[in-house]
Amino acid sequence: MTRVYNDAGEHVPVTVLRMENCQVVAQRTEEKNGYTAVQLGVGLAKVKNTSKAMRGHFATASVEPKAKLAEFRVSAENLLDVGAEITVDHFVAGQKVDVTGTTTGKGFQGVIKRHHFGGGRATHGNSVSHRTHGSTGQRQDPGKVFKGKKMAGHMGATRVTTQNVEVVSTDADRGLILIRGAVPGTKGAWILVRDAAKADLPKDAPKPAALRAKAEAKTDTAAEGA
Repeated sequence: MTRVYNDAGEHVPVTVLRMENCQVVAQRTEEKNGYTAVQLGVGLAKVKNTSKAMRGHFATASVEPKAKLAEFRVSAENLLDVGAEITVDHFVAGQKVDVTGTTTGKGFQGVIKRHHFGGGRATHGNSVSHRTHGSTGQRQDPGKVFKGKKMAGHMGATRVTTQNVEVVSTDADRGLILIRGAVPGTKGAWILVRDAAKADLPKDAPKPAALRAKAEAKTDTAAEGA
C-alpha cells in the first residue's frame, strides 16, 4: 500500500496491483460447456513446473504457460478471442470494482481475537477463565452444541470479496492498478478484480475489454545489386 494525492491535495490510501501478461487462454461456450465465460491466465510459469496436460492446454491457445488461471462469466457477444491480451486500461478512474482474495492466515486463535468476545471478569473470584468463551450450549434439552457456535479455531486463510472498491488510477506502461483502500490478502498474493456487481459500469469503460494492439509484422525488402 501507498498513498497518492488527488486534485484537491488530499492524500488517498491505495493498494497497488500489478497485472502482467493477462491473456485469454480458452473460451467457454453455451453449446460446448453449458455456460459462457473466458478463461484468463496471468504471469509466467516455468515449463518444467507445468504438467504435460497444461502444456498442451497452453499450446492449443498459442500462449506461454501461465502462473494463474481464472474464469470470468461474460455474455455471448462479449467473448474475447483466444490469445488476446487484456491491459489495465480495461478499468477507468472512478470505476467501482469487486476485489477477491485470500485473507492472511492467523493460525489457531481464541474467541477474543477471532470473534471479538469481551472476555470474563478480571477479578472477584475469576481465576482461569479470563479469555474463555464461556458456556457453549444448554442443558439436557437440546443436549448438544449448535452448528456455527463461535468458538476458538483456525482464523484467516479464507476467500473474501470486498465490493464496490474505487479504482483511483491506472498505469498502462507498468501494468499497475491503484485501488482505494486495502484489499484481502498478503503481499504477492493473487487478486481477482471484476466489474462491480452492484454498481453501474462507467460509460467510458471499454467494451468488451481493453486489448493490447498486436504488433504489425515488419517486412524488409532487400534490393539486389547487379
